[in-house]
Amino acid sequence: MAAVRRRWAGAAELDVDLADGGRMRALAYPALVGDPQPGDRVLLNAGALLMGLGTGGYALVVALPDRLPADPPQAGDTRDAGHLVKARYTPLQPILLGVDEEASPHHELLAGAESLDAMPVVTADLHSALPAILAGIHADAPQARVAYLLTDGGALPAWFSRTLAGLAGHLAGTVTVGQAFGGDLEASTLHSGLLAARHVLRADLAIVAQGPGNLGTGTRWGFSGVAVGEAVNAVAVLGGRPVGSLRVSDADPRPRHRGVSHHSLTAYGRVALAPAELVVPDGLDAALAAEVAAALAPLASRHRIVTVPTDGLDAALRASPVGLSTMGRGLDADHAYFLTAAVAGRYAARLLG
Repeated sequence: MAAVRRRWAGAAELDVDLADGGRMRALAYPALVGDPQPGDRVLLNAGALLMGLGTGGYALVVALPDRLPADPPQAGDTRDAGHLVKARYTPLQPILLGVDEEASPHHELLAGAESLDAMPVVTADLHSALPAILAGIHADAPQARVAYLLTDGGALPAWFSRTLAGLAGHLAGTVTVGQAFGGDLEASTLHSGLLAARHVLRADLAIVAQGPGNLGTGTRWGFSGVAVGEAVNAVAVLGGRPVGSLRVSDADPRPRHRGVSHHSLTAYGRVALAPAELVVPDGLDAALAAEVAAALAPLASRHRIVTVPTDGLDAALRASPVGLSTMGRGLDADHAYFLTAAVAGRYAARLLG
């Protein structure tokens, strides 16, 4: 390993010299593999990088063959430090303390928790919507405590997300749910994660979205973000108020994602069985607005379509503490996408009264 390029919470970005004389950029998670230092040999998994998949341009460090990571601080032969196994039955499976398990200080609180108390929860199908939704919330409610629930449709380690690292201090906390891990709190299901966001993190609002690096096949059902519809159901079951962030674009070159993405239409129109409030920006370009209205018309029998003004939101997006990017496009290149996410946040904030 030639050099450590930079670090952020839970991750180290490396330059790795290859045996054939080439060089590769790699990412290590020190909590799993140990802390890499210049001169270390590293074992890489470069498959997704070589195929050009959405890995952020990284190979991933599997091990430091010549130096084992430090032993965990606990003996590891009891459940006192937790027994939540994530990335289960893979060689690097972490064993974590679940927020609601018996050894957790929050167990008693969550054992009796049944309701989100009408907490607004914004659901989105892409990780890139997170900072835009947060900008919309804080534009109108700067003191609101916002929790993020990272689901396992994309990156499992929360540490992969530089966006999330950059939002430290702007969120009440992150709950990693399902197979995802590395958040401030660990939950086995979205339901327990939502209850933890409300009752442990004391969130006023929450945002649910998968980690970066989603899986898509170009088909209606073969997209990891379809689970956003199940998130709507979970929020409703727990007595929360689901607010749907729509994936809207007039810049995506793929016809199936122009106007309202077919993924949003599937998630909210076919998967979500509970009603949600689907938020549309006021003042979209006339042609785009007509396309969005036509696409959402069939969903109006189940959901409430809400149009929200956008005054001040462009400035809020430009003031985001992290850069905005979706599918390689920034704010100006895909303004409608980020604006639509922001109005979902604004609407959720206004539900606080």
